[in-house]
Amino acid sequence: MKALRSGYFTGAVLGAIWSIIAAWTMAVAVSLSAGSPAVPVATGCVAIGIVAGLGAAFQLRPIIVIVLAVVTAFVAVVIGHGPLAAVEGGGSSIVVSASSFVLAVAIAGPVVAFMAGLPGGVLTRHELEAAIIRFLTGFGYLFFTAIVVIPFYVMVMTSLKSQQELLLNPLDFTVDLSKGWDLFRGYGELFTRYRFGTYMWTSFYVSVVTVLVTLLFSVPGAYAVARLRFRGRTAFSRGILLIYMVPMIVLALPIYIAFSVTGLRNSIPGLLLIYPVTTIPVALYMLQGYFRGLPTEVEEAGLMDGLNRLQVIAKITLPLSLPALASVSLYVFMIAWNEFLLAFMLLDDPAIFTLTRAVTSLNSSEVPRQYLMAGAVVATVPIMVLFLGLEKFMTKGLTAGSVKG
Repeated sequence: MKALRSGYFTGAVLGAIWSIIAAWTMAVAVSLSAGSPAVPVATGCVAIGIVAGLGAAFQLRPIIVIVLAVVTAFVAVVIGHGPLAAVEGGGSSIVVSASSFVLAVAIAGPVVAFMAGLPGGVLTRHELEAAIIRFLTGFGYLFFTAIVVIPFYVMVMTSLKSQQELLLNPLDFTVDLSKGWDLFRGYGELFTRYRFGTYMWTSFYVSVVTVLVTLLFSVPGAYAVARLRFRGRTAFSRGILLIYMVPMIVLALPIYIAFSVTGLRNSIPGLLLIYPVTTIPVALYMLQGYFRGLPTEVEEAGLMDGLNRLQVIAKITLPLSLPALASVSLYVFMIAWNEFLLAFMLLDDPAIFTLTRAVTSLNSSEVPRQYLMAGAVVATVPIMVLFLGLEKFMTKGLTAGSVKG
């Protein structure tokens, strides 16, 4: 059992497992970016992983471990067992072979980090768990990055290709940069022929109005639950979350019937009426936790100075709650911007489509796939930029009321 817990064994095993993970990732990356389909070769990549793991266990300098891994990759390529192999008739073997050396670095670097500070002899339980946790952390970063980046990359690359190129080879996600600005012809068509500028404006003001209406109702509601004492307060507080947990698909048919009868279907006012219904419960739930964390002494001092309850909310509570209000506003805006089910169900007139509904209308055999992917990029990038730009405010607002005092 001691042999199984030695640093050499741990390094070799983690290196071998990581080499397979890294090899598959590199094969996908080469296939998508270079247009040269590749597959991992277990013999070559595992050999590199074992060498890197043993080098790290011997506590060699990281640069030496990386050099050993690259040399191992070179030997494996020379003898015909490189870590990556080109699919027969599917791409350039030169590109795949060159990628093998990049793969060697991608294997050795993380393995050195996994084994950082660990001896080659018998490991304690804490040392073994630390190495495994670092390995799982690295795998988690790689996995979640891949599932986010790969679909987005495919979407962007597809939007830059003509219909003829897509029909010739749908799996080729490389682009011809020599085309210059003509690469973005699909985006120009979206805003001229398919009126995506109008759809973006519709989604924008629908989302903004949804945010304002949501805050108008959720702020006093959350404050009442957090501060006031009234019969049924606990039931109301719990009911907020229960309402949010009801799937929208369950309510789709009743909403469609009610809106058809009242004439609200196929209208923007109908969306502005139903969207806040879906966002107010989550906003109430988020804000009431924050309001409970605010010191009551500040509000009581305002009441003693002659302010009424509404003035206390406006002049004291809301200024102190700006981080929470910002995070809730951003979250509600993203929900309204990305909402698809209700827009698809209630809107039939192309003149008033929201952006998500407009993208769906491009999913037709009569519309080139290039335009559909370009529409998806147009719908995704603004909200992505907004989220990344305001992420720190959202995180601050979400955690501000987590600790009372």
